[in-house]
Amino acid sequence: MNEIICGSFGSNQIPWSRDYIRVITWNIERGLQFSGILHFLGRAEADLILLQEVDLNTRRTQHRDIANDLARILGLNYVFAKKFQELSQGSDTSPAYQGLATLSPWPLTDPQVLRFQHQSDFWKPRWYVPNLQVFQRRLGGRIALICNTSINCRKLVTYNLHLESRSKKVVRLAQLNETLVHARRNTESVLILGGDFNLESGSSEAASAIQAAGFRDAAQISDLPTTVIRRFRRPKSIDRIYVLGAAAADGRAHSSVQASDHTPVSALLRF
Repeated sequence: MNEIICGSFGSNQIPWSRDYIRVITWNIERGLQFSGILHFLGRAEADLILLQEVDLNTRRTQHRDIANDLARILGLNYVFAKKFQELSQGSDTSPAYQGLATLSPWPLTDPQVLRFQHQSDFWKPRWYVPNLQVFQRRLGGRIALICNTSINCRKLVTYNLHLESRSKKVVRLAQLNETLVHARRNTESVLILGGDFNLESGSSEAASAIQAAGFRDAAQISDLPTTVIRRFRRPKSIDRIYVLGAAAADGRAHSSVQASDHTPVSALLRF
């Protein structure tokens, strides 16, 4: 399958009057609450938006192209990367997908998909499991979406990722390490690593690996929860933004936003 889809609705001529950029990461729960997602992002004035769990042509989101629709309405450029083919959400002639999307008013270039070598087999279709929505049978696997952009003549590389939720911690740590190894290739750029890590902020192994790679916690929201209470699940602090090559300030978990089962997280970066 063609893993990457790109669209351009932003302008290449952007006036610059600030000494910072705003970065947002958000697991939007497939885009189920589209109007609420659109409302928050429309007011956010973000330079880089990293979205996880983004639907394309699924029944549950009325066959919308969530990334394209958000970018078109907001006047942004976007890159969408397919993570899974959702077998219960489409058909043989009209397949459905879930993936990652990076959006920006600035041009996004050289998109790449890093498909992790370490994966869970939880999602795989099996002959004895009905192909029903509740079982979430899928083809594909977890990825990181990598994009380049240039803001005010400064090159940035973004790593948008959603680590595995249905596995042991060792798999998530392995996927994180694959991302950090790949990021070492971009030593001359500002690096931004954001997404749904499915690792609690207090995970010493993850924190040590990220720190050893030179990244710092841009949002610095400590143990503030970034997921909401649902089906008796306790809230967790698993959504993060890390940066290498820039100073960070004003990190926030926007807990008042109720358009997903995750909270948007934002930070300001100064070069």
